[in-house]
Amino acid sequence: MKALAVSTIVMSLLLWVPNIVFQKASTLWMFTFVLSGLGIVLSVYTKSKILLIGNIITFFSFFILMFFGYIFVFLTK
Repeated sequence: MKALAVSTIVMSLLLWVPNIVFQKASTLWMFTFVLSGLGIVLSVYTKSKILLIGNIITFFSFFILMFFGYIFVFLTK
């Protein structure tokens, strides 16, 4: 179960690669909500706090990246 929780974090991060690295608009990032939600359940089941924190961060990664994007645009104008 612990390996599945870790793999959900890794897969959630890999779903952002087309948008961030290649600057190609892709809707794959929406699957981070599904994978991270599953990862949260798995990390609660395995009672691992670090995996729970990692999955929560990837669950809210869209909002975190939007925040930093808005700060970047604000500072560069």
